[in-house]
Parts: sequence; structure tokens; C-alpha cells
Amino acid sequence: MTDVVAVVLWFGVTAYALFGGADFGAGFWDLVAGGEQRGRRPRALIDAAIAPVWEANHVWLIFSLVVLWTAFTDAFSSLMSTLFVPLTIAVFGIVLRGSGFAFLRVSTRLGARRVYGAVFASSSLVTPFFLGAVAGGIASGRVPVGNARGGIVASWVNPTSMLGGALAVITCAYLSATFLVAEARRREDDELEQYFRVRAIGAGIAAGVIALGGIAILDPDSPRLFDRLTSTALPLVALSAVCGIGALVALVRRWVIVATALAAGAVATVVGGWGVAQYPFLLGTHLKLEAASAPDATLTAVLAVFGVAVVTCLPALILLYLLDQRGRLDVAEH
Repeated sequence: MTDVVAVVLWFGVTAYALFGGADFGAGFWDLVAGGEQRGRRPRALIDAAIAPVWEANHVWLIFSLVVLWTAFTDAFSSLMSTLFVPLTIAVFGIVLRGSGFAFLRVSTRLGARRVYGAVFASSSLVTPFFLGAVAGGIASGRVPVGNARGGIVASWVNPTSMLGGALAVITCAYLSATFLVAEARRREDDELEQYFRVRAIGAGIAAGVIALGGIAILDPDSPRLFDRLTSTALPLVALSAVCGIGALVALVRRWVIVATALAAGAVATVVGGWGVAQYPFLLGTHLKLEAASAPDATLTAVLAVFGVAVVTCLPALILLYLLDQRGRLDVAEH
């Protein structure tokens, strides 16, 4: 039963990496879009694409935290106490990002719009970086079991965490640009489709280069993670590379739907590879799933609630995303 709940947890993490990641990536492209005139049309597309769904995307983060807190309490307390600095920064980033985006949409004064736009865009860069740094600290085994037992700084300021932060930012940018290509295609805007297609290809290549360069970092800094990624988790790592290369080819050939599916597959298999590489540990090399899990009665309750959510909440989220993709929610732009 513990493994089943762990799979449910990883489902939430993967969903957040996909939907939340695309959300953060949109802010990255807002940040680098240029000045008021040059960046007006790309920012308008970004605004229209994420406005109907940006709040729903963070449901997956809440879901993952609740499952971790309920089913694996020791892991939750260890993570929150050791990694409270990057987690606090990430939380502030999420709050500021949401506030900036919300106020940006209702502000009419140019000065206020610039301030709120800057808050939204910069927070979209800061948050995934620190979440990636947290993932790197966990994966490299720098979070021991217990209340604040790990180094407050060393647990996330290390080579693997910096690699995780950089990969998180560029992966979000790649995923978002690919989704925005599809959004521009749906709106029959050839100019913006080309604009984001070029950026998706560039971000995808950059992500591949960073990932390959990470081999030199992981081997000495996180030997167990490196060994597992190159053995047990190698099929998922290879599948991620195939999906990533396939997505780039599809972008070049303008196969937008194929590119979107393959880009999502590349990100999902990366998260899956991390999970397989860590198994059966939750905290790098410090805490196994069985040792960290709650009593069977609690795990049963978690699975029961998850089953109810699948029946009641998941269809609503799917409907929201489908309506957004079909342009039925474009009224939110006006």
C-alpha cells in the first residue's frame, strides 16, 4: 500500500511539473519579451493563454503537499525544517506571482502595470529555480531525518541543487514555449507561432545541453543518484531524451500537436526517472518509504480520498483545460 500512495504522490508531482511548469515558463517569456511595444503582442498571448487556468495549475502543488504531509509525515517535517529557506522563497514567489498577475489585469495606469508585470515575470523565474534547488537537495541526500538536522545553507546551495534549479527554469521555459506555439496556432497567428517556435527550439536545445553537462556534476556530487539514473532509471532517461529530440523535430516540421505531446512526455519521464532513481528512498539515502509511511489506516484513507477526487475533481479540471484549449474561455480576455 505504501508504494501505491507513493505513486499517487508522484502523480501529483508530475502534474505540477507539467501544468505549473508551463505556467512558470509563461512568466519567463513575459520577462524576456522586451519593452512595452516590442513585447506587447507576445505578452497578450501569454495573458490570454494562462488567465483561465493559472490558479487551477497550483492545485497540484497543494495536492502533493497534503499527500506528503499525511502519508509520509517524517519526510515532510524533515524537508520543511531543513529546506525552509528555499521553500519560503518559493512560496513568496508563488504569492507575489499570483498577485502581480491579478493586479496587472485590472490596472490601467502604465506605471502600475510595469511594476505588476515585473513582479509577475521575476517571480516566475525565482520560484521554479528554488523548487528545483529543493529537488536537488532531496535527490543528493542532503536532507537527513529529523527536525532541522540538515545544513540550512548546504542542503540547497550545492552543485546538484544549482543544476536542479537551472534545469527547472529552462524546462519550464521550453514546455511553456511549446504550449504557446499551440496557442498561437489555435488563434491562427502565424507571426506569434513562429516567434514562440524559435524560442521553444532554443530552450529545448539549452535544456539538453544543461542536462548533458549535469552528468559531470552528478557523478562526483550525487554518486547514488548518478548510478541509479544510469542503470535502473536509464529507460526513462532515454525515453525522455527521445521525446525531447522528437519534440524539437516536430517543432521544426511544424507538427504542433505532436510537439506538445512529446514535450509533455519529456518532462513527465524526467520526473519519473527521478522517482525511480530515488526508490525505495524518500530522502535521497536517508529514509525509506516503508519507514516513513503512516499507518495502513491512514494510507487507506488517503487512497479513498484520492479515488473520490479522481471521480469528482479530475473531470472538472480536464473540462477546464479542454474548454481553454478550444477557446471557449476567451471571454476572460475582455
